[in-house]
Amino acid sequence: MQAAVCPAANTAGGRRATRAAPAAADIASLCPGTTAMKQCLSGWRGIYLGLAWLGVFCLAPAQAAEGVPGGWSWRLPAGFAAPVVPADNPMSQAKVELGHYLFYEKRLSGNGQLMCASCHIQRLAFTDGRPVSRGSTGEYTARSAQALMNVAWNASYTWANPALTSLETQMSVPLFGENPVEMGVNDRNKQQVLQRLQADARYRRLFRQAFAQDAAPISWRNIIRAIASFERSMVSGNSRYDRYLQGRARLTAAELRGKALFFGEKAECFHCHGGFNFSDQTVSVKTRLEDMLFHNTGLYNLDGKGAFPEGNRGVYELTGLAEDMGKFRAPSLRNIAITAPYMHDGSLKDLPSVLAFYAGGGRKISQGSYQGDGRLNPYKSELIGNIDLSRQEQQDIIAFLGTLTDQQFLHQRALADPLRR
Repeated sequence: MQAAVCPAANTAGGRRATRAAPAAADIASLCPGTTAMKQCLSGWRGIYLGLAWLGVFCLAPAQAAEGVPGGWSWRLPAGFAAPVVPADNPMSQAKVELGHYLFYEKRLSGNGQLMCASCHIQRLAFTDGRPVSRGSTGEYTARSAQALMNVAWNASYTWANPALTSLETQMSVPLFGENPVEMGVNDRNKQQVLQRLQADARYRRLFRQAFAQDAAPISWRNIIRAIASFERSMVSGNSRYDRYLQGRARLTAAELRGKALFFGEKAECFHCHGGFNFSDQTVSVKTRLEDMLFHNTGLYNLDGKGAFPEGNRGVYELTGLAEDMGKFRAPSLRNIAITAPYMHDGSLKDLPSVLAFYAGGGRKISQGSYQGDGRLNPYKSELIGNIDLSRQEQQDIIAFLGTLTDQQFLHQRALADPLRR
């Protein structure tokens, strides 16, 4: 991603947003040629939606939310308010089923070698266990693959782009992106990819069922809408901690100590990882417009003036504002125990490393090209410097984080490869 300064981008990095995000849109109609995709997306960079969750932690057994046309009904744990769904891409069972197949479809990539599930593996909470991911042509991404559970409630997508406020707009990045290449779809092969699907009787049937109103339903517009619908169906809310809140499970002494630290002012965890989804970028139909938050945690300080590695500088790459250097989105901590390695670039290998990093107020790198003392980064969040945790306290927090793993979600047949179930 190249740095770009947008006059309207001064709302990024945690400042007040004044413009609403666009509804889901057909990226192919917005940018008819994928070569022009970057220019098209750059026009969206000043569009921000500041949203924060004002929810509670009290969960109860799953309840059915109000149904929507198309045979879809949200089955949500109590405490999970219904997510915001774009008006031009309402949920339907047929779209979810089609998106399920497409998510596991290698023929969707330019060279037929990569599928969404290659970088988003169910048993790893739809991450891939790597510091960064490998695209269809062998090129590596600059940032790690994020978990996909509960993405229907995300206020923004990817690690540091306040302009990507829907799954539909985000999907253009892995599909059509050129720097780096992920799925590798471009002007030369996009029709060939569609022809692969058109030649398959299963896809002809699934597209007709999902988009019966379209004369030519197999299109990039509908591919994006279907995959987005499937990803919205990925709901995780049955961890042992959820069951503990419902009175159906118990926590150990260490887990209870970790819980007290997590939600207390000493560890400060809840400030960035609060609400039912353990993230400060969670939005629902009950959410008010507030601030979209991104954070510099003191991971780098290359020049002593706050610099992060070139090409991986967070929100700064979109705004050009010094105070946005190194600011990234705080991900959900659900299933965090199985999504190593951590941070936007996968540079912390395990949870003990993460807790030691925060307890130290940032990271000092003593040698190499990334040498610098992140603890002294001038743009670091003020919350990071106030954390002082003993080794035992760090272990207790790790124990608590382990209670956020949802084994049912990791093995749910409805989310598994449909051809291998």
